[in-house]
Amino acid sequence: MRIQRILRPIKYFSVADGLVLALVATLIYGVVGFGQQWSSEFHPATEIDLSIWALPRYALFSAIRGMSAYLISLAFSLIVGYAAAKSKYAEWFLIPMLDIMQSIPVLGFLPGLVLTLIALFPKTNFGLELAAILMIFTGQVWNMTFSFYGSLKSLPTDFKEASSVIGLNWRQRLMQIEMPFAALGLAWNSLLSMAGGWFFLSVCEAFTLGAREYRLPGIGSYMAVAVARGDRGAMIAGVVGMATLIILMDIVIWRPVLAWVHRYRIEDVPGADSTEPWIQLWIRESWILQIFHSLVRRLKPGFHRLRKILRQRQSVIRKSPILQQVRDSIWRDQILSWIGLLAAVAVIGVSLYGVYRLTVGLLQQPAFTWILLVRNSMWTLLRVFIAVMLSTVWALPMGIWIALSPQRLRIAQPVIQVLASFPAPMLYPLAIAVFFGMNIPFDIGSMFLMMLGVQWYILFNVMAGAMRISSELRLTMRLMNNSRWDQWWKLYLPSVFPYLVNGWLTAAGGAWNASIVAEIVSYQGTVLETEGLGATISRAAASQNFGLLSASLFMMVVIVILLNRTVWAKLGEIAQNRFRIEVM
Repeated sequence: MRIQRILRPIKYFSVADGLVLALVATLIYGVVGFGQQWSSEFHPATEIDLSIWALPRYALFSAIRGMSAYLISLAFSLIVGYAAAKSKYAEWFLIPMLDIMQSIPVLGFLPGLVLTLIALFPKTNFGLELAAILMIFTGQVWNMTFSFYGSLKSLPTDFKEASSVIGLNWRQRLMQIEMPFAALGLAWNSLLSMAGGWFFLSVCEAFTLGAREYRLPGIGSYMAVAVARGDRGAMIAGVVGMATLIILMDIVIWRPVLAWVHRYRIEDVPGADSTEPWIQLWIRESWILQIFHSLVRRLKPGFHRLRKILRQRQSVIRKSPILQQVRDSIWRDQILSWIGLLAAVAVIGVSLYGVYRLTVGLLQQPAFTWILLVRNSMWTLLRVFIAVMLSTVWALPMGIWIALSPQRLRIAQPVIQVLASFPAPMLYPLAIAVFFGMNIPFDIGSMFLMMLGVQWYILFNVMAGAMRISSELRLTMRLMNNSRWDQWWKLYLPSVFPYLVNGWLTAAGGAWNASIVAEIVSYQGTVLETEGLGATISRAAASQNFGLLSASLFMMVVIVILLNRTVWAKLGEIAQNRFRIEVM
């Protein structure tokens, strides 16, 4: 009888059931195949099959690596962001450290991670796979961490007072107030972080250290091998495969996630009404899911009873005299303080040792090397500035134009999300072919290669600012018979300027990191490169010249932090003081 009641939802096998079974089968196949890849015998340079039939398997492996790195990034963001927001001492140490770490490109982490993990796991591919995931993690995590930290720091005072009045403990306050408040920003930044991870996919899955090549089965290495061999058919197939992967992940994962977190928004943004993703509407009729829901409903009472029993036992244990004596003991706080102090001393000691080793390495570099690095830094700085400004020329008016119309926003937003998630380095061969056809020197073309990745940061931020322009202000401008030029100059541009500054900041940081793949590119067996700091870092990493690599990374970190503390900080101050709109 129970089985009949559970199977009662079965009516017929529909398209929704086929979709659910396909997703489950794909997940099982990917996990099993990926697990075999991890445990297989160590083989650093996997032979890549450029046939179209191998592409789905490679795309699935890359998707698993990207999502594994995202889960690690999410856990890191929640822990570190919460610690920095709640502790002044942790904030004093973590925020500058995060600022430095996000200024280091992926290639800065690559040699140390790969060599260390391969030494720890010399017999299997476990170390190499873990290194690839951690490198993707370094391209994702910083944006998410700063988003969660900023959300916790900007929690409205009313929410804090309400949680105190209700008597919520830290865990309840985190789950019921702080996490819902940060959910929307964290979800959108997760989408951008995934795009940042995809950007360096080819670098993470196929790279060279010294005389040795490393390749993992994935769509990034597929594209790298296709470019190296000059196989245009495989290059086009790789671009199509990557676009298909991004669209599928957007449909299956990110649209449902964004629709779910949309319920936690505080303000009503014009045109931002959320609709249920069609994937949910489609699979809702699946009898497989209905059976699963029926089983969950049947098991819920048992889970509730088990949780109640466990809570009662925990309550008995907590009230035990021995535990009360330990809890009330004056030694407890002292022991915890000593543990915290020892942990802090260990972290500071390791950091100081790292600083010492870095200083020794930097002092060993000759003066000529530093002169060369300064000159190359100026070239890269010029390209970054031009790439950001050229991106602004089209992204600023386009973002405002799209965001001012709910209809245009609904149509354009999913398309822009997919385009922004696509790894720009996969388009470099096609862009270089266009440059050759138009006789554009690679010195100039590298700036347009940077633009392919950084322009979306500006567009997203401008759209976010334009969506918050109140319809009352727009209507008032029209009633006052202001011309279209006056509306743009006096309302639209000042309103989006704070968001534009944030877009400039993130785009400039992305351009500096993108320079390592935009200033030196392999195309049809030929290496195209130009003078710049990014090209210097790429050459130093490939040749395992750790002294030059450390000096180049140090130069990039110093320049990025100085720009953040001076130019971007000043523009941010101007934006907040002169162009902030207060809602009364």
